[in-house]
Amino acid sequence: MNTNPMPRLPMTGSRPFPPAQSAFTQRFWQALDQGQFLATHCPHCERLAFPPKPFCPHCWQRGVEWRAIAPRGVLYSATTIYAAPKVFGAEAPYQVAIVDLHAGLRIATRLVGDTPTAQALDREVELVVLAYEDGPLFAARLSDSP
Repeated sequence: MNTNPMPRLPMTGSRPFPPAQSAFTQRFWQALDQGQFLATHCPHCERLAFPPKPFCPHCWQRGVEWRAIAPRGVLYSATTIYAAPKVFGAEAPYQVAIVDLHAGLRIATRLVGDTPTAQALDREVELVVLAYEDGPLFAARLSDSP
């Protein structure tokens, strides 16, 4: 697993739509602010879950553990949002993506950097921290190196 912190991209202002946080997910957001991407791992069925949950969504057992996972994967799909909801209006147009992380999770996230084309599918991506003034978010960007 990659132990290097995720790249941090400074952002101006507040997050456009701050995520709901709970006592359970607080650990995820604190780790993200430090450049680590966490998922929950079930010791009963040995599967990962994201977004983090206090129980396993596969076998419904409690007692999940936090795992830092490598913030790298492959771009599965991407699209550009032109007609954005009002809360994201200032961000439009923006890209969103489905990423298959090497750890075995498929996540939906914002895609930053180069505008993807059909040729970008199956390319390596890395997760990055979007460091807003009121807290972090994560996004993916195309990798410069494999």
